Amino acid sequence: MIGALLHLHPAGEGAQGTSRRAGDGLAALIPCTPYLCPEPLCRRRPLSLNPCILALLRPAKYVAIDCEMVGTGPGGRRSELARCSVVNYEGDVVYDKYVRPELPVADYRTRWSGITRRHMKSAIPFRAAQAEILKILKDKIVVGHAIHNDFQALKYFHPKDRTRDTSRIPLLNQKAGIPVKANASLKSLAKHLLHKKIQVGCKGHSSVEDAQTTMELYRLVEVEWEEELATSLPPRSPSPVADSAQYMDDRYWPADLNADGL
Repeated sequence: MIGALLHLHPAGEGAQGTSRRAGDGLAALIPCTPYLCPEPLCRRRPLSLNPCILALLRPAKYVAIDCEMVGTGPGGRRSELARCSVVNYEGDVVYDKYVRPELPVADYRTRWSGITRRHMKSAIPFRAAQAEILKILKDKIVVGHAIHNDFQALKYFHPKDRTRDTSRIPLLNQKAGIPVKANASLKSLAKHLLHKKIQVGCKGHSSVEDAQTTMELYRLVEVEWEEELATSLPPRSPSPVADSAQYMDDRYWPADLNADGL
């Protein structure tokens, strides 16, 4: 019974003597009156969207992921997983391992991936890593930036209604002053919205830093984004099948990564 649960509502939306900090999203939810909450906002929303209910489910259900790939096959044109990092809602690392590709590495793409030959000495086989990672992602809402690249590297399809791609959310672009339909880079969004510099230097990206940054961006627009999704996504079927079309456009090539763009 929901009424028997400790009731929560968003600070700044009716909570006596409270205020919302910019960028906190659902993290600003604080305890309020048990059993009956007088806040109209809570009463008029469906349980699936009610922030009081979402607050109880949030922490364990959200993770952010980022993968680094190397090139295999002829000319190193095939992207294969070489490192995967997963962080929780608070940005704490729950998984970070180097992964040995199934084919010999032809191009380490160190300038972008940060991967070198020495990292492969401690790497685990792809299939072992895949099993460990998918166990973490199961039943989670997974956040990522251009996340189809990560899922493709994992050879995995995640349900669309449980996927949050920060490269495809107009709210972030609007807040950053970037055209809504533009494909803003993670680096650019971090600079404009979080006032932090990532992916700097010549040693490559850090998948941990990128995953943490992605989660920060998600939390910045979490409430608004979830409200928008709740009204736009169709009801989830008992046996959901992810839309694979969005994962088939592999843009993870050095030429693209080298362009700071927006």
